[in-house]
Amino acid sequence: MTYRGFIPAVLFGLTTILVIALSFSLVVSLVLAFTSFTEHSVKWLITSVAFITMFLGGTISGAKAKERGWIAGAVTAMLFSLLTFLIQYLGYDNSFTSEQYMYHGGYIAAAAIGGIIGVNLSSNK
Repeated sequence: MTYRGFIPAVLFGLTTILVIALSFSLVVSLVLAFTSFTEHSVKWLITSVAFITMFLGGTISGAKAKERGWIAGAVTAMLFSLLTFLIQYLGYDNSFTSEQYMYHGGYIAAAAIGGIIGVNLSSNK
């Protein structure tokens, strides 16, 4: 088994996650700025979209890797979690809370499941 396409697949999935997350963040911030909604009122929507985004990123990683999709998806989510941790720790001088560890564990699981499905959706030629 060659991993020649593994790293580009993971990076493609990570890029997909970042594009969707940043786009959704822009939309939510505009909604919060120009309506009477509060962060608390859209919490479940944000959480749902985060898990769906991780699943989609894992699916794309798995489809691009064409094998061992659960690893491709999990690595994709781990890189996202590492990036999030570094921004939070180095930029804001805060470490993860136990709640954030649980969310990121769920993100890794969702992306791994997405990777499994992505491998099965890809054409293995």
